[in-house]
Amino acid sequence: MKLRFAPSPTGNLHVGNVRQALINFLLAKQLGGKFYLRMDDTDKERSKAEYAKQIRHDLNWLGLSWEELPNQLSRMPRYVEVAEQLKSRGLLYPCYETPEELEVKRKLQIKQGKPPIYDRAALNITETERAELLSAGRKPHWRFKLDESNAEWNDLVRGHVEIPGGNLSDPVLIRADGLPLYTITSCVDDVDHDITHIIRGEDHVSNTAVQFQVFRALGRDPSSITFAHTSLLVNKDGSGLSKRLGSLSIESLREQGIEPMAINSLLARLGTSLPIEPFHDLDTLADTFDLNSFSRASPKFDVDGLKLLNHKLYSSMDYGKVVGRLQDMNLSDIDAELWQIIRENITTMADCQPWHEVLCGTVTPVIEETDYIQEAKAHLPPQPWSETTWKQWTDAVKAATGRKGKSLFMPLRQALTGQNHGPEMKILLPLIGYEKTIERLAKADD
Repeated sequence: MKLRFAPSPTGNLHVGNVRQALINFLLAKQLGGKFYLRMDDTDKERSKAEYAKQIRHDLNWLGLSWEELPNQLSRMPRYVEVAEQLKSRGLLYPCYETPEELEVKRKLQIKQGKPPIYDRAALNITETERAELLSAGRKPHWRFKLDESNAEWNDLVRGHVEIPGGNLSDPVLIRADGLPLYTITSCVDDVDHDITHIIRGEDHVSNTAVQFQVFRALGRDPSSITFAHTSLLVNKDGSGLSKRLGSLSIESLREQGIEPMAINSLLARLGTSLPIEPFHDLDTLADTFDLNSFSRASPKFDVDGLKLLNHKLYSSMDYGKVVGRLQDMNLSDIDAELWQIIRENITTMADCQPWHEVLCGTVTPVIEETDYIQEAKAHLPPQPWSETTWKQWTDAVKAATGRKGKSLFMPLRQALTGQNHGPEMKILLPLIGYEKTIERLAKADD
């Protein structure tokens, strides 16, 4: 079993790209197959080495390990060799229309209510006409001659798919400048590397129908390949994702403090009938992965939902997984006990800093009612303090002031932590300690 993720290094990975990589990775892991990475970098103008490097970095950060396949640019001689073979068999034929001429034909077909497929006019060009075009500087692009056989397969997501061959247009496989295009390079690679499963987005369904015939021309029975076409992620407003949306790139999410397993957990379940929940490792996530649970509807990606999942991930994360990172952040004072307390109140690791200050450093108290805080200070219980101290203190303050509920508790929380929310004060108070409590309450005297 061999699966591949074949990005074009023309930009950074966004969540839509990564979802496809993750699906292939999890299926390979679940079924004991191999997961390969291939750079589809034949677009010399837009493909850049720095993007390829960033793609590898992002996949590594997500934990999606792979075996490397040759990048397509290095296999150009192989594509030329295959193209020449197809030409000699009459399966590739030269066409001389300009893009503008093809667009005029397309618009006319649509106006006449016909499908906008190539009319094969190039097959009727005489040798004299061909010579005239060449002498005028026209260079041909090369189309693959399709037959009218139907493409039929059992899609792991879409179920039974059948596309009539008569509805397909002969695809351009070689550009006028000699550059081989996706349809031929991808097929040659998948055949040469014996890829058994092709899992990609639903925007490739028509490509698959065309590639069926290219696979056959290359000696590979397409029925030996398992296909799945997943619905594409959209933004929460329903618009499509794009590499231009830098905020949804993996690099950007990493900079925002999102954990790799939060991304993996969300993308593995988004658009399925399974509940979205945090997973701490890819092995467990792979065990629960179910491609049959994927819906054909386009799932909406919401960064706020990802941040919530990030929070849930921390809420059950063991101290051992963060101790090194806390040390790197100069937060070594946060030990296993303190981590257990604050982890329920953070969305990113950066949120540990203010809670470190609350427990181990200095804070700026929020004091809006100085008289009340001075009165509360006078009723502080004596040491030693425990988890019962908070109730003893608030009971005494309540008896002295008549306050209750939020008006009793919130000013005290704000004065001691500078925060409106957080862990229970009965836990925080003894950890803050008597001296820091006195110091913070004393700000009401200033």
